[in-house]
Amino acid sequence: PYSPQPRTAPRIKQAAVQGYGAHVILCEPTDEARTTTAQQLVEQHNAHFIHPSNDPLVIAGQGTVGLELLQQATDLCGQALDTVIVPIGGGGLISGIATVLKASNPSIRVIAAEPAAADDAYRSKLHGSIQRHSSPPVTSADGLMTCLGSNTWPIVRDKVDRVVTVSEEQISRALRLVWQHLKVVIEPSAAVGVAVLLSDEFRSAEP
Repeated sequence: PYSPQPRTAPRIKQAAVQGYGAHVILCEPTDEARTTTAQQLVEQHNAHFIHPSNDPLVIAGQGTVGLELLQQATDLCGQALDTVIVPIGGGGLISGIATVLKASNPSIRVIAAEPAAADDAYRSKLHGSIQRHSSPPVTSADGLMTCLGSNTWPIVRDKVDRVVTVSEEQISRALRLVWQHLKVVIEPSAAVGVAVLLSDEFRSAEP
């Protein structure tokens, strides 16, 4: 397998992909460059391209996270979910989760957590159409720098209740909080969800 990755991808992530047996092909950190590089690989190697977020089967697979959340809420808490916060980049994870949760209970709130420096989902919801980055975003949450796709956007538009953005400082504080108090190692992209949970914007809007 071949994995097109932006040249700015952390070396530890590149090494991890290589460790799984894939060949990492570096490209510019834009959606257009990743698409072009992937298409070239498909043509050169007669390969099949699986989009990491916009593929319908990938989205369906991510829906199993929603099923697990519903089950764990019942088993561990003895009550139904009311709100779920999901980091958003290309939108595959939140699309799968939102589809399952809204089908189970339309009143469950699904909140997208996004870095303010890569706020295409926030702007897309605001304008009612897919908005791209005018230039490659710069954020510590490198896993959330991609844009919504043709399959994820309609789901985010219709099933995600809000997109809340957080600053790099908020992401850093959330990351440090989890490391220090929970003793759990997470990456900045995961900390974005924690940062939203702790943000005044989210907490002031709680029912």
